[in-house]
Amino acid sequence: MTATPPPAALFGVGVSTAVAAAADSLRLTVRADRAGLDLFTVSDHPYYGARLDAYAQVSVALGSTERISGLVSVTNLPSRPAPMLARTVTSLSELTGGRIVLGLGVGGLWGEIARLGVERLTPGAAVRAFEEAITLVRLLSGGGDPVTFEGEFYRVSGLEPAAATAPRVWTGSVGPKSLAVTGRAADGWVPGHAADWLSPRYRESRPLIDEAAVAAGRDPGEIATVYNVPGVITTAPLASPRDSEGRWVGGSVAQWVEELTGAVLEHGAAGFVHFPTGDPADGQDPATALGRWAQEIVPAVREAIGQREDAATGLRAVEGGLRPV
Repeated sequence: MTATPPPAALFGVGVSTAVAAAADSLRLTVRADRAGLDLFTVSDHPYYGARLDAYAQVSVALGSTERISGLVSVTNLPSRPAPMLARTVTSLSELTGGRIVLGLGVGGLWGEIARLGVERLTPGAAVRAFEEAITLVRLLSGGGDPVTFEGEFYRVSGLEPAAATAPRVWTGSVGPKSLAVTGRAADGWVPGHAADWLSPRYRESRPLIDEAAVAAGRDPGEIATVYNVPGVITTAPLASPRDSEGRWVGGSVAQWVEELTGAVLEHGAAGFVHFPTGDPADGQDPATALGRWAQEIVPAVREAIGQREDAATGLRAVEGGLRPV
């Protein structure tokens, strides 16, 4: 499993990509920035007309904020060729002072992706293209000599790398082969299907990442696990913050703080992205949920992590979150 927990954790918020909610999503991202959150995330479904283009949304949001980082979680790689994706993310990195994380996925909804005119790949080929893309994005960043790359899926000839450094790469890997790619080549992992630190998916998947990292001569502890955490934030405690199958459903601020603090210190969680669920009439609309998440839960978890680590190890308490830049 993951090595010693990090001294700080990232805290983010998931933002809607609905065209109808565009103005609200931008306002929410600005509020998240002002509230001191580390990260906002958007999904990438370019085959749906009712969704905003993910990188257009991230670009406008980053231009409207000052310190928060953006993540497309995860980039629909089959529809965004790696050489052009490299240009996009290195440009955003340079324009924003490094406030971008590159989320990458193999591609899941191939029936939808194919409607874009993209050639459908077999699962194995899609994973190989995924690993090539990570390699190529990094080759096309950080300056240096022109790049010639002859891969199975990507070929560039004498292409000048961008001067900007490539952002960190987080994956949404699910299958064994793509999890192994994460271990060999990525900087972080966002478990699919909102799996958390107590889930069978995490327990079965994270060792595959760690094994591949070790085989590649890497320290598994350097590969962050950042969780998507949907759930309600209630005024009164819930009888149980997990359902009958053990999935996290939420609870009071105190229940959230206890759960997330334990996830960092006992399970090595490196970050959390909150997605509000429930009835807006009960205060679960995105704006209200963001307020409670950013102003009550996140500061309390940051403080608890600092206090407990200070007491346990003699390290100084950590102020703020780990910046993903």
